[in-house]
Amino acid sequence: MISANSTALRFAFAGMVAMAVAMGIGRFVYTPILPGMMEELHLSPASAGWIASANYLGYLVGALAAAGGWAQGRERMLMLTGLGASTVLLGLMGLTETMAVFVIVRFLAGLASAFVMVFMASIVFSHLAAANRGDLQALHFGGVGLGIAASSALMALLVTDHAGWAAGWYGSAAISACGFVIVAILANSGPVTNAGPVREPALPKDRSLLKVIIAYGLFGFGYVVTATFLVAIVRQGGGGRVFEAMVWMITGLAGFPSTWLWQKIAGRIGLYAAYGLGCFVEVIGVTASVAVGGRIGPLLGGLLLGVTFIAVTALGLQAARQLAPQAPRRIFALMTASFGLGQIIGPVVAGVLAQMSGNFFLASIVAAGVLLVSGAILWSAAPKSP
Repeated sequence: MISANSTALRFAFAGMVAMAVAMGIGRFVYTPILPGMMEELHLSPASAGWIASANYLGYLVGALAAAGGWAQGRERMLMLTGLGASTVLLGLMGLTETMAVFVIVRFLAGLASAFVMVFMASIVFSHLAAANRGDLQALHFGGVGLGIAASSALMALLVTDHAGWAAGWYGSAAISACGFVIVAILANSGPVTNAGPVREPALPKDRSLLKVIIAYGLFGFGYVVTATFLVAIVRQGGGGRVFEAMVWMITGLAGFPSTWLWQKIAGRIGLYAAYGLGCFVEVIGVTASVAVGGRIGPLLGGLLLGVTFIAVTALGLQAARQLAPQAPRRIFALMTASFGLGQIIGPVVAGVLAQMSGNFFLASIVAAGVLLVSGAILWSAAPKSP
């Protein structure tokens, strides 16, 4: 008989691979491929920002659609559909040079990644809860960093082979297809089901909850500027193609253990203080990526982005769930909407600022300021001890 513990580990590993494919590669491979697209297709920073924002808009629409109750009982099928679509859409990006098609394909890719994110989380976390192995959530979220590292290793190989930007999309699709097969085999059932669906109560009218929702939206804006344009910043600084891949790989490798690390920190100093500290650490990285010369700035930017952005995203959701424990689906939808709006606006604003100023310095400093405000607002929402 297979123990609940080994089942939990199998599903956590499946979740890690699914997150690597749909998020680490499906959403974030655009970052290391973007400089080549800008160079060879003469894309402006503003156009690059619009393509990125289309992906985040798709993610927002997908996450809000997935948060409804209509998908109950179909989670595995919808998750695998999203994973398969993400793989196909990666390949399609290499087959066109048209701005309108880029926008549509990346919108659909965002939709697909949201379905994987939401439905795989419901499958994995239910099996972890059944085995009382909540600690394995860190393995699941670590997949984002793993996917980023895998895509940067791919880009390093392609660079040494002098391949064009389209090869990055084709290679990513090939890796994703392998991941799809692994997930389909390992995640062989849907979520552990309890009693039928229960109608969730309305969200509490709580000042602290409102602060958390606003702070989360600001974080979406602040992190996404560097997450979208970091490799373009390195290209602009003349760092070289292999160095670009190295910076993005460091981002991914730092992201892999980050959720585990920040859960430990939150256990010591509290959830709200950990979120604030995470934002502050990220501010240092975002600023360093454009303000510190040579190779140190981008390396520090990649390292500190990787070590914070996945974990702070998880900490924000945790804080919201604590304040609305009876309505997890409603609060997930609202937090995703807030975060999604920030993500959509961020690349557009950054692209326009970069086009006006000729570099990404001003855009990154604005992002750093927004991250500081996000950390301060959420920290101020902490429950006051009696």
